Amino acid sequence: MAAARGARSGVSAAAAVLVSVLLVGGLASGGAGAEIRRQKNVQVALRAKWAGTPLLLEASELLSKERKDLFWDFVNHWKELDKGSECLTAKCCAQKIVEDARTLLNEPLSSIFEFSLTLRSASPRLVLYRQLAEESLSSVSIKDSPGQISGHGTGENFDEAVGPNSSGGTCCWVDTGNVLLFNSADLHEWLEGLGKLAVDSTEQPELFDFDHVYPRANITAPVAIFYGAVGTKCFKELHVQLAEASKQGKVRYALRPVLPSGCQATSSFCGSIGALDAVTLSGYGVELALKNMEYKAMDDTAIKKGVPLEDPKTEDLSQEVRGFIFSKILERKPELNAEIMAFRDYLLSSTVSDTLEVWELKDLGHQTAQRIVQASDPLQSMQEINQNFPSIVSSLSRMKLDNSIKDEIIANQRMVPPGKSLMALNGALINIEDLDLYLLMDMVHGELSLADQFARLKLPQSAARKILSAPPPAESNSFRVDFRSSHVHYLNNLEEDDMYRRWRSNIQELLMPVFPGQMRYIRKNLFHAVYVFDPASACGAETIDMVLSLYQDNVPIRFGIVMYSSRLINVIEESDGSLPLNDGEDTSILITRLFLYIKETYSTQLAFEFLSNIHKSRNGEDYYSEDLIEAHHVEGAFVDSLLSSAKSHPQDVLLKLQKDNMYKEEAEQSSRFVHKLGLYKLQCCLLMNGLVHESNEDATMNAMNDELPRIQEQVYYGHIQSHTDVLEKFLSESSYKRYNPSITGKSAVKKFVSLFASYHQEDSVFNDMKYLQSPGTADDAKPVTHLLAIDLSSKVGTKLLHEAISYLMDGTDRARVGLLLYVRSGCSPPILLLKDIFDRTISSFSYKEKVLVFLHELLKFYEAQPTPASSVAGDDWTRTMMEMVYSLAAETALPVDDYKAWFKSFSADTVPKGMDKLSDFLFGQLGLVFGSNAVITNGRVFVMNEGEPFLANDLGLLESMEYDLRTKYIFEIIEEVEFAGLDPDDMTSQFYSDIAMLVSSSMSVRERPSERAHFEILHAEHSAIKLNNENSSIHIDAVIDPLSPTGQKLAPLLRILWKQIQPSMRIVLNPISSLVDLPLKNFYRFVLPSMDDFSNTDYSVHGPKAFFANMPLSKTLTMNIDVPEPWLVEPVVAIHDLDNILLENLGDVRTLQAVFELEALLLTGHCMEKDRDPPRGLQFILGTKQRPHMVDTLVMANLGYWQMKVSPGVWYLQLAPGRSADLYELPPKLIAIDSLRGKLMHIEVQKKKGKEREELLNAADDYHFQENMDNKGWNNNILKWASSLISGDTSSKNKADKITDRKDGRHGETINIFSVASGHLYERFLKIMILSVLKKTQRPVKFWFIKNYLSPQFKDVIPHMAQEYGFEYELITYKWPTWLHKQKEKQRIIWAYKILFLDVIFPLSLRKVIFVDADQIVRADMGELYDMNLKGRPLAYTPFCDNNKDMDGYRFWKQGFWKDHLRGRPYHISALYVVDLAKFRQTAAGDTLRVFYEQLSKDPNSLSNLDQDLPNYAQHTVPIFSLPQEWLWCESWCGNATKARAKTIDLCNNPMTKEPKLQGARRIVPEWAGLDSEARQFTARILGDNLEPPEATSPPSETQNPGDKDTDQNVKDEL
Repeated sequence: MAAARGARSGVSAAAAVLVSVLLVGGLASGGAGAEIRRQKNVQVALRAKWAGTPLLLEASELLSKERKDLFWDFVNHWKELDKGSECLTAKCCAQKIVEDARTLLNEPLSSIFEFSLTLRSASPRLVLYRQLAEESLSSVSIKDSPGQISGHGTGENFDEAVGPNSSGGTCCWVDTGNVLLFNSADLHEWLEGLGKLAVDSTEQPELFDFDHVYPRANITAPVAIFYGAVGTKCFKELHVQLAEASKQGKVRYALRPVLPSGCQATSSFCGSIGALDAVTLSGYGVELALKNMEYKAMDDTAIKKGVPLEDPKTEDLSQEVRGFIFSKILERKPELNAEIMAFRDYLLSSTVSDTLEVWELKDLGHQTAQRIVQASDPLQSMQEINQNFPSIVSSLSRMKLDNSIKDEIIANQRMVPPGKSLMALNGALINIEDLDLYLLMDMVHGELSLADQFARLKLPQSAARKILSAPPPAESNSFRVDFRSSHVHYLNNLEEDDMYRRWRSNIQELLMPVFPGQMRYIRKNLFHAVYVFDPASACGAETIDMVLSLYQDNVPIRFGIVMYSSRLINVIEESDGSLPLNDGEDTSILITRLFLYIKETYSTQLAFEFLSNIHKSRNGEDYYSEDLIEAHHVEGAFVDSLLSSAKSHPQDVLLKLQKDNMYKEEAEQSSRFVHKLGLYKLQCCLLMNGLVHESNEDATMNAMNDELPRIQEQVYYGHIQSHTDVLEKFLSESSYKRYNPSITGKSAVKKFVSLFASYHQEDSVFNDMKYLQSPGTADDAKPVTHLLAIDLSSKVGTKLLHEAISYLMDGTDRARVGLLLYVRSGCSPPILLLKDIFDRTISSFSYKEKVLVFLHELLKFYEAQPTPASSVAGDDWTRTMMEMVYSLAAETALPVDDYKAWFKSFSADTVPKGMDKLSDFLFGQLGLVFGSNAVITNGRVFVMNEGEPFLANDLGLLESMEYDLRTKYIFEIIEEVEFAGLDPDDMTSQFYSDIAMLVSSSMSVRERPSERAHFEILHAEHSAIKLNNENSSIHIDAVIDPLSPTGQKLAPLLRILWKQIQPSMRIVLNPISSLVDLPLKNFYRFVLPSMDDFSNTDYSVHGPKAFFANMPLSKTLTMNIDVPEPWLVEPVVAIHDLDNILLENLGDVRTLQAVFELEALLLTGHCMEKDRDPPRGLQFILGTKQRPHMVDTLVMANLGYWQMKVSPGVWYLQLAPGRSADLYELPPKLIAIDSLRGKLMHIEVQKKKGKEREELLNAADDYHFQENMDNKGWNNNILKWASSLISGDTSSKNKADKITDRKDGRHGETINIFSVASGHLYERFLKIMILSVLKKTQRPVKFWFIKNYLSPQFKDVIPHMAQEYGFEYELITYKWPTWLHKQKEKQRIIWAYKILFLDVIFPLSLRKVIFVDADQIVRADMGELYDMNLKGRPLAYTPFCDNNKDMDGYRFWKQGFWKDHLRGRPYHISALYVVDLAKFRQTAAGDTLRVFYEQLSKDPNSLSNLDQDLPNYAQHTVPIFSLPQEWLWCESWCGNATKARAKTIDLCNNPMTKEPKLQGARRIVPEWAGLDSEARQFTARILGDNLEPPEATSPPSETQNPGDKDTDQNVKDEL
């Protein structure tokens, strides 16, 4: 490498000479010089649809994400009006904002902040506040009304609403829920009146999780929401007033940053930067792909010159071009600037290749890897190569290859497939498919925040990196209960009993294949099925009979039982865990005692038969009665069981047993054991090797089958051998001595909080926190901390306190307990006194040995005392309490004098006043509900539910679970840390315990994937990029194929990471070793922001752009935009055809410009129904509280997937009225869309009681759907998909299939026609197709176009065309779901849209649609085809004709695979087809087609004509009705004999002649030229005259202008 670097410097030294020689030698003369002068560029920008947002407010949101207190610090920095007055440019302001943020943040968080600010990632949050501000103004009575409010609820037109120029308008206001306050005087008056009026909580405005609530807010105070922007004139005064009132506990103050349009002029110097300009986004890729022009499908219309956009920025000259670094050459020879730049242009454009010879391709991957690893900046080199690959490939293929690189790559490919790309952040694998810049930055930011927290805890960098990279223990789905004890009674033992003597004992037989359902008879106790039940219950009787039946059937399971008495357990619970005195006979205890007697005196088998006989003696039949079993039934069964083998008469035995209380203690202890395990809550259950299941026969067999693979795996790896005790092994490795499904169950709600911010704030509750610990363990560091939030005025609270003290007294060396005791206002003095004694005792004497005994006895005494009824009784109570305290203190060696002094100073009034800090922590920071009791275990919040007992054992369970799953590995790292620069006296056990608590609580809220990969096994000596930075807490491991689309995306992401935070990286290059074709046939740019996006001459913000310099002139390029998954974008400015870019046609224009718009974000989800398939066809609606139905969608069968189009805001999701809401239950869900990452939701619904057996979609429902749609029950708006889910623009509100009579003479049922076009040529064809349809029918026609690929010009023209020719249209779209295999080529994506989403892309009200290819000419009335009976089939296509014999060699369906697969059925052409959407949805044809597609599309050789091959392949399952041949004629396949009868003519490609489309159209279709001329003249008239869009397209009463963004319909369209 050193040699390579030396050579490179030599190159640059000689560069100028070489340039001169080349230029003089001919470049500047003749054709080459002209070539250079004609260099062309391409520039692309992408902006958000919403109005601009102020950078200053975005900065405050980013800081709030870091820590809530930083938001308020920043607000205080900027509240003065003259702040930033020295700045006269946007760039200066941006730098000033960053400078201020750097004073609040450490590196590298401040670098991430700066990058996120330029990325504009907080802009959606401000749009959300804008929506809430608009709702606030429109929903509340306004004091001294400031004028008319405009806007429509989506936050897009929040403009002149409250501008300062409107009558009485203002830029700030306070919303109190029932009145808006616009000035300081009104606010002052309202604050003064607060004490006098009772606050009505129903009228208070709603606060959300994302709200900025002023610190230390009194949670019971009335809410005041301030809408305003820091830096405006009105902001400071109101903010200071509200902050002061909040400090005094008068109000709960929340700030929502909003700068209304029109208020920019009143804001400070930097306050409105960004608010007046469009939000230009970055973080996406743009590709210019070299297009296959085999059929020359390109429009020949001359381009009208557009308005030139701003001059594009120049390219980075520091990037290497063919071995030259031009920035250095220009430094040395500035006088040759023009010649040097011309030479650079020539190098960039002279060698564009889209083909290479086979021998040149052979080592291309290895040569690329070599070029990258030997470069001085490998990441830049990788980006340069894969983003300009067609220009660079020829020079790469000529490189001399170093064999050591090739050998290492090939060696690595034995462990990882060639061309595979992987990436891990701190050890956690990232899904590269879903990765985008915003997600990556969020992940990196999360890791850096944690590292910053650890640094503030004085943890050294090495320890932080260890913790961040350590794999957390896998959270197993299998929760085993350790039931080992003498209370388990086994019926059999497979290893010892004679009945199993003939079974083989070779455990390896477990690995032998057997028939499905066949059991393995091995003489080893592999499966221990232990049933826990009350023997006097019906399910207990049923369980016993089932166990005996399975035992007699020789099922290879060891059966055991544990019995308990439900009655005894209830008594134990009521008496707080103490066993009661004998109070009458308990049948369950009696049965257990008799069972124990028979087992010990006779045999276990006889004892089990006795249990079975109890049921038989009572009922005598199979019915298991729920009636209580009485003692005489039991005694009768006992006598019957023993008569044949009794040594003495059974009656005598009974008397003796009762008289001597034999086995009574054992029977009671068995119940006590079950109570301690917590299993009694399930009534009857099965423990299969400790795993909890139901206790019926099916569950038993399923449990055995579920456990089998786990045992097989252990046997395979040699962990279980013939002598291993399987039960001992499983239960000693991972099991718990307590079962509580609300802590451990799969459905248990697990909430985690980080305690770090609370711990480090000033005046923290942790500052003076003293912990209780088990006796004798005070000097040990405790990995687990339980914080108990206890409402002492509730019974649940005192019970929890009692259990916590018992838990510590039982002894634990791993945990400590911190008590956070609070009381409700107005509670009695005894409660306040108890709180005071507890607080003072723990604060002063927590280290004393007997402090737990003191607290325990005091609490017992308190619970036993009746609550005093009057103040006199209260005084007596207090005296009694004082005496008790003195006596207990004396007994437990606590200083009595201290207590006497405390009592003298005790005042009931002072106790609640000291609780503000605690209230803020519990209800503000932890988000608990006032009055609740909770345990916070290392950050896991467990809230007590009324009526659910919580015992000391549950605390033990929480301790064990949190220690095993989240704390153990962290604590082990912390224990080994050598803390530098700390006073040894400070490193107490509390110091270590605090660190363990804080680190594990912070790690518990960290979101990261659990998958990991062993990158260390790959060799990285010669073929890897290694960038080491020991000081970084971020480590990136990656395997990348640099010559792949993934490599194109990852290279800039890795490079920006390196630039921003310098992580350590180890990137192993993994190119495909033997290529057969060029791996990349495109140019690619990834758009990243920088400070240069902000103007340094004025206050404007330009935003980042993709810039392609010196693109090839004679190659046809097609533009694709590679955006993050949740973005829906469309082109809004593009004069040229982005599908067919030929730069030599640009004329004088130097740069082709395109602007895209982020039209919407995606809300997606998976909907499941418990224990059933996803509810296919379930309908959701989304909207605001005032307008609940603005967007709608339905659920697919595939993974229960659904999607909706949304803009930033607060929305509510609920079931649509009608069948969905009739059958299912789902409370409305609040959804906040406040980031550019959209949102993914998992929703579980369940059927209403009594509706479990009803189907959501069935034939009858579907048949009557249209009638239902017209009834009020279905809501007239229901599911207007295309105008909502999806799309947008519609020319009419008419129902899609209605029969109409219209003013333009069209009458009858509407014909719905669907088409798709991309590129100017196909849009030209599409207009011709529209005209040909309209000229042949008198019926109304509605066209449905897929919006994704239409050009801005087409979208401008189509409303005018609809008006002129009297048709309706709608633009629809559907974002490709992430789980469905993606297509890479644009053409294949378009084909896929024709077939894959037919069930979800149209409104449910649409019954039938005809697809017509854009390049088709219609010669018949399409109404005839629309009305055709499809004989119950969902699809109808025309078969390929076969009368043109010249094409026989190209009819692939007549031979090989297709001939065998079709089995005599025809192969159909996809240019024209009919979809019966009702039948299509009813038969789930869409789901079926997607399943076939997923299976076939992963093979690159299948589905070569995707839209045609897929339905033909699937026609055995999704039947096709074959249309008469005349419905589709095309010259290539049909021949001229049948042309006269053709009802439609399609311009099929001819694989033999490859005739260009336009040439073929003019030759084949006589009427084509006339239709083309008409369409082109109309288009020229519209675009040339710049006419305004018409007001209406149909009858005026029912239609609207599709371009009018303020209409009601478009609110639905563009949520």
